[in-house]
Amino acid sequence: QVQLVESGGGLVQAGGSLRLSCAASGVTFSRYTTAWFRQAPGKDREFVAAITWTGDRTYSADSVKDRINIYRDNSKNMVYLQMNSLKPEDTAVYYCAAREGTLLRVGVDKYEYWGQGTQVTVSS
Repeated sequence: QVQLVESGGGLVQAGGSLRLSCAASGVTFSRYTTAWFRQAPGKDREFVAAITWTGDRTYSADSVKDRINIYRDNSKNMVYLQMNSLKPEDTAVYYCAAREGTLLRVGVDKYEYWGQGTQVTVSS
């Protein structure tokens, strides 16, 4: 069983940066592909970025790919999401998710384990 805990959210002005962290415990985290999703009020949860368990491949949503970087440190059981040039439309609860295997998937239903989320608010 994988436990995921996100941190690093907060209030930031448009154009600013944040780094979100996802701490994993319970299993050998390096065996899990990990992703970030986000959910804005009244909207469906949407894919942001994913990274393979080796860190050799990543995939990001078109809406953010020029502004974000996903990376991991398996020695610390951590996955990070660096977000730059933030916009008000990036405001959402950001979730870390994990699935066994090496496939980069974008569907919410493809991930078995989820954290509780961290709020990101971008003011204009």
